[in-house]
Amino acid sequence: MIRPFEIFVGLRYTRARKRSHFISFISLISILGITLGITALITTMSVMNGFGKELRGRILGVISHVTITETTGQLQDWKGTAGRIQNPHVTGRAPYIAGQGMMSRGKTVSGVMVRGVLPAEEVQVSEFGSRMIEGTLEALKPGEFGIVIGSALAWKLDLALGSPVSLVIPQALVTPAGLVPRFKRFTVVGIFRMDMHEYDSGLVLMHLDDAARLYQMGDQISGLRLKLDDLDAAPRVAHELEADLGPKYLTRDWTREHRNFFRALKIEKTVMFVILLLIVTVAMFNVVSTLVVVVTEKRADIAILRTLGASPNSIMGIFLAHGSVVGVVGTLVGSVCGILLALNVEPIVHGIESLFSTSFLAADVYFISELPSDLHWSDVFLVSGCSLVLGLLSALYPAWRASKVQPAEALRYE
Repeated sequence: MIRPFEIFVGLRYTRARKRSHFISFISLISILGITLGITALITTMSVMNGFGKELRGRILGVISHVTITETTGQLQDWKGTAGRIQNPHVTGRAPYIAGQGMMSRGKTVSGVMVRGVLPAEEVQVSEFGSRMIEGTLEALKPGEFGIVIGSALAWKLDLALGSPVSLVIPQALVTPAGLVPRFKRFTVVGIFRMDMHEYDSGLVLMHLDDAARLYQMGDQISGLRLKLDDLDAAPRVAHELEADLGPKYLTRDWTREHRNFFRALKIEKTVMFVILLLIVTVAMFNVVSTLVVVVTEKRADIAILRTLGASPNSIMGIFLAHGSVVGVVGTLVGSVCGILLALNVEPIVHGIESLFSTSFLAADVYFISELPSDLHWSDVFLVSGCSLVLGLLSALYPAWRASKVQPAEALRYE
């Protein structure tokens, strides 16, 4: 147990004397190393949190938080099903029909995912309405066979508002000449940009009634899409809805639809944490070497303290306190710098870009042209805690060596 006496003597040893400037210099370098490591860790983890949050927001702007369908893969009487949903977390609901097809114009073709929607309901569960760069989602009218496409698909097929385009679906018509693929000519009534290439190049929207006619669904739909007020509650809400609606219904939440992607983000964050923690670990090696030199220099002082009645445990506590100062100071300064940098990383990056007339994340190259940051206090506590533990561990061996100094041997040549 470290008592005030050990702390007092340990802190006195941190002061630089004329003959120990080199030791103080090494201690300063160790503190700077820990500070830089902690700052880099907190900032990097905050930026990765920001990217993850931004990507999750864009993905969930297209997919549903929870999807409800029947065991047959289709849903009957979606209005009645929607009326039975009383969960307080559900803030929006919209029917949809999902299908596949191939869009063609001239000699250019592209495979697409087709989604039939009701414009008035779709705005409750997705961001298509606010992401339109040309036209509007409300331009989808039943029976007019209008279609809304992504910006990348419009560029690929050279389409604009009012352009005709053919959609071939994987269903066949039986004719006297044999099986003929079914296709329908549509008119582009809107173009959206979600800033996700997967959706901008491979997803098209049409009115629910047109999709039902095209895919011969009749009065059935593919399912019901729900939006929640709490994303993290999606698995629990999906389970509750499945229990409330009955065994004939199936639910699926967003964490299952993109599980591998979000798991990859989590693994990447963990790997970055381990890699950057090595910076702090390297700085702690400097602490070990510094304390070893201090113990060697203070052998006579240790011997005198032992002759005055100090126990080996007391000597060990003195050097533990002395070594912990470097870790504590470096951790505190690094945490403050990391928090300030994480909270102001965007204006700092903008300032550097303006100063050097450059762009780190060009909008025409990257989907995310900003550098988002999302500071989590749990990350700050985790990083600070790991640093303090490493600081304590780095002081253990030198402090143990100091406790083993024999007074007679140390004072023999003094």
